[in-house]
Amino acid sequence: MTSTSFSLLANTNQQWFQETAAAQIRQERLAKAERLNGRAAMLGFLLAILTEVLSGYGILGQLHIG
Repeated sequence: MTSTSFSLLANTNQQWFQETAAAQIRQERLAKAERLNGRAAMLGFLLAILTEVLSGYGILGQLHIG
């Protein structure tokens, strides 16, 4: 194996590692964002239920729609 082909192989491996690391970081960020969105949705649902229980009106009733 010549030094040129060896450096080409090293560059290919380095590029593969960088692309793999970038894909893993994107996946981790996506999972973190999904957890945050899910938690926000659960909190909003809980607040909607509590508001309905405390006021006696549903969400649409509070908005004077229904």
